[in-house]
Amino acid sequence: MKIVNILESTRPIKSDIRNAYIDFSKMTLSLVAVVTDVIRDGKPVIGYGFNSNGRYGQGALMRDRFIPRVLEAEPASLLDETGENLDPHKVWARMMINEKPGGHGERSVAVGTIDMAVWDATAKIAGKPLFQLLAERYGNGTPNPRVFVYAAGGYYYPGKGLEALQREMESYLARGYSVVKMKIGGATLAEDCERIESVLKILGPGQQLAVDANGRFDLPTAIEYGKALSQYPLFWYEEAGDPLDYELQAKLGEVYKGPMATGENLFSMQDARNLIRHGGMHKDRDWLQFDCALSYGLVEYLRTLDMLKEHGWSPSRCIPHGGHQMSLAIAAGLGLGGNESYPDLFQPYGGFPDGVKVDNGYVTLPPLPGIGFEGKSDLIAEMRALAS
Repeated sequence: MKIVNILESTRPIKSDIRNAYIDFSKMTLSLVAVVTDVIRDGKPVIGYGFNSNGRYGQGALMRDRFIPRVLEAEPASLLDETGENLDPHKVWARMMINEKPGGHGERSVAVGTIDMAVWDATAKIAGKPLFQLLAERYGNGTPNPRVFVYAAGGYYYPGKGLEALQREMESYLARGYSVVKMKIGGATLAEDCERIESVLKILGPGQQLAVDANGRFDLPTAIEYGKALSQYPLFWYEEAGDPLDYELQAKLGEVYKGPMATGENLFSMQDARNLIRHGGMHKDRDWLQFDCALSYGLVEYLRTLDMLKEHGWSPSRCIPHGGHQMSLAIAAGLGLGGNESYPDLFQPYGGFPDGVKVDNGYVTLPPLPGIGFEGKSDLIAEMRALAS
């Protein structure tokens, strides 16, 4: 067997929303198809992938470096020991030939997007859901398809007031979510506290609010917010400062005693390890948000999970950023703590397979081959159009 082609298309996911750092008026992503010569039900097996929101599409890097390297490789060098399926680790190694260490910016997104499509194809060729394949290869052998999800929203919109924010969050709660998340740092502290209090008023028993500053704050501002946020029963205080400022994170943790979350903008195992070494994170209450689609893919994410285990962290403290089905599959297969979800944003790429509903904060993944994209009709239509 072999990979016969890899296709990429840059797609818009623009929106009028903004967080504390960026707006999404010109946001794009890369959609990728990895076409194999394996035939199932009379059709070639095709793996699909895309990168998460917040980082732009990386088609130029893929076409210039990473796709040619894979297609120019000896086909047998990319296969597992049976010769009948891909080995994602070998494909990953081929993509990273002649790449120096460090500098994990845009290339980690390009590699991670292709890697997602490779894993989708690998699980489809094996005839298994990806979460089952992961549990068998790297987990305890038994996946748990019931996964915690939270609703991310609460962005700043033009003209959006407190009532609109409350209605948005109420809509998520009505759809079965038990934890909702909103943005902070794009207004004054007083205004953000007012926004937080407006959401807390509508929460019922067992429902919680998380807040996300998107790396906006310097240390004094992060601490000022931390002191103010301490009065609220928050699910977490997320990404207060620059994601690579581990000292800021550690010093904030000395002041803010509630749960914190960070990691979505750390794009390698080494960066994740530096956070664990130097960021003052607490394995009993804090959350790690590494996103495989932005950080060299599942191959690198497995290395990150191994590193966390060496440092005494449970995979259940990981709730990835991104809101995509790839991380849902990883959570179900390897025992992560859950996954982010964007109920009304970045469609058709976010969300769940058709018919999957949120029940008391959890979804149950259907046993679809691969990542499960074929179960989401609007998304698979986009993917098949690329591959046709």
